[in-house]
Amino acid sequence: MTGTKVSRRGNAAHRFYSVVVFVVLASLDNVAIGLVPPLYGPISTALDVPQRMLGLVTAVSFLVSAVAAVGWAYVGDRTNRKPLLMVGTLLWAAGTAGSALAGGYATFLAAQFVGAVGLGAVGSVGFSVVTDLISPRRRGLVMSFWGLSQGVGTLAGTLLGGVLGATDWRRPFLLLTGVGLAATVAYLFTYDIRRGQSEPELAGAIDAGNEYDYRISRADLPRILARRTNRWLILQGLTAQAAFGSLVWLPVLFSQRAEAQGYSPATAVVVGSVFATLFQLGGVFSIVGGLVGDALQRRTPSGRATVAAVGILAALPFYLVLFFVPIRIDVPDGAGAGAVVTAVLSSVLTEPTVGLSLLTAVVALALTSANSPNWFALIADVNPPEHRGTVYSLGNLVNGVGRAAGNGLVGVVFAALRTAFPPPLNYAVGLAAFQLFFIPTGIMYWLAARTSPRDIAQVHDLLHARADRLEGRAPS
Repeated sequence: MTGTKVSRRGNAAHRFYSVVVFVVLASLDNVAIGLVPPLYGPISTALDVPQRMLGLVTAVSFLVSAVAAVGWAYVGDRTNRKPLLMVGTLLWAAGTAGSALAGGYATFLAAQFVGAVGLGAVGSVGFSVVTDLISPRRRGLVMSFWGLSQGVGTLAGTLLGGVLGATDWRRPFLLLTGVGLAATVAYLFTYDIRRGQSEPELAGAIDAGNEYDYRISRADLPRILARRTNRWLILQGLTAQAAFGSLVWLPVLFSQRAEAQGYSPATAVVVGSVFATLFQLGGVFSIVGGLVGDALQRRTPSGRATVAAVGILAALPFYLVLFFVPIRIDVPDGAGAGAVVTAVLSSVLTEPTVGLSLLTAVVALALTSANSPNWFALIADVNPPEHRGTVYSLGNLVNGVGRAAGNGLVGVVFAALRTAFPPPLNYAVGLAAFQLFFIPTGIMYWLAARTSPRDIAQVHDLLHARADRLEGRAPS
């Protein structure tokens, strides 16, 4: 192949605006994901179905989104990515609106599936775009913001659902629909980020006006799966997301604890959502995990995988403590959401058990958050630009299977444990059991640390050879 001259370039402000839009959209997608679990109770009452049926909706939606992402990513690795992102955003906004207007379970299920198809586009195609803006030296740091935005979105969805939807579960869905439409308009003003523009090996060729015009083909798929680091990065999601998927039930655990202490269901929903949101603030330390991964990667090509392995395995005992530390809840029953939120926040300082639980949760989330930025960055490190969206989507597919299994099966486990452990203890025991899936996850990252140096070197060599071809120094 030969390069073609490109004259259109985004200036610094335009690039910054584009990155902000992509990161915000990644956050909003996860708001949609986190919106439903805190509202299992009110929605199940309104639609006259058991809560476990709504858990099934969430689980299957994860899987639908992951499957759709593979198709979106493959097309995105071959064509213009901007229109795909706009269509995907419109689809999940339509699904969110349909969820708000649903009058029965079947309609709600269909609307959630439509939204899930759209979510698959924004995650996989957006990842490919963002990696083309980040130099390898800073991939861990910037990808920590990408991952953090998704975590913040999930927290915002949990809080939005529990607080705004406590008295009317449809309101948060309608609000998010409007925000999604506004985000689609924001896409119109982003510039088309060029594939491969962040790679040092291609810098000279791209600065000279050449375009990196290599695109994925079906013949590349066996090569992608033959890359050993890819296999470990993809497979670890099966066990990691089984554990992470079970954590969407955290609001239910804490709301059950509130009900066990005598609070009304409406107040318990708010309490559960606020506690779950507060306890997940440790995810902000993904920035530290990204920085440490960048620093260690500059010293050894196995650095990122090593950081992820250590973080995942070290977090396990802290999760186990979190689920079993008793919490004394002292909030005004029947008061407005603002008063309940204020009381919960005050309890961090006034109730030692709440403070201990918060500290434990922050440490646990801080350690596991090292997984996200280093996983993102490793996918970019061991794959050429035209493969990254597809590899990400394959990993996301396995993540979706694991998350669906974790989210769906844990509900069955809770019900089975109920005969031996009354609520909320059955939720604590079930969640603790699912965190054991982090052990094989850590082992797979350790194996990736052994294979990644060779795979990274091969990508460097490939990009150097392609740069020579683009600049006419080697035959095409």
